[in-house]
Formats: sequence, structure tokens, C-alpha cells
Amino acid sequence: MSKQLKVTLVKGFANQTQRQKVNALSLGLHKIGQSVVIDDTPVYRGMIDKVRHLVTVEEAD
Repeated sequence: MSKQLKVTLVKGFANQTQRQKVNALSLGLHKIGQSVVIDDTPVYRGMIDKVRHLVTVEEAD
């Protein structure tokens, strides 16, 4: 089983670029406080890196 990450949206999309908004939506994050569990892959790591100021990341159990 691959390692997984829990990503939580902690800030809204106001005053963010379209690219940052699309990255967060592609991760499955739509509302502040919403969390998703995703696989730890280089693709998802890159997406998280683009919106690192909007999300918190922790390892999922």
C-alpha cells in the first residue's frame, strides 16, 4: 500500500491566481476546512506545492 497524504484547505480562493484555484479544485478541495486523502505521488506533490499557502498537509493513517 502506498503512502497517503491528508490535505486540508485552510484559506479561500479570493485574491489567488486562476492557476492556484484550478490546482486546489483538482485536488478535490472546494470549501474551507474540507479534507481529502490522496496518494503521495510526485504529481500530487507538485500540485500541493503550488497551493502550499492555502493548505495544510499531514500523513494519513
